Amino acid sequence: MSKSDLNNTMHYPIAEHTNNIREILLNVYVALREKGYNPVSQLVGYLMSGDPTYITSYLNARSQIAKVERDEIIEELVKLYISDLQ
Repeated sequence: MSKSDLNNTMHYPIAEHTNNIREILLNVYVALREKGYNPVSQLVGYLMSGDPTYITSYLNARSQIAKVERDEIIEELVKLYISDLQ
């Protein structure tokens, strides 16, 4: 990356596997809820820290969420939030 590249806005391509991300988040949510955790708090902890121990291994949730990059999950969540505002 050259010095001039640092002055340009970075572009992140939109994930092509949106439905897969939604399905994984739903599966992880269900697994966390069934184990008695607060799914929102656990997912936020995982997304902020990258620590997979925030996600239970129950129902294979931890291995499912590890298949998707955290930035792709955040992108999907932002898109869903923004679409509700329009």
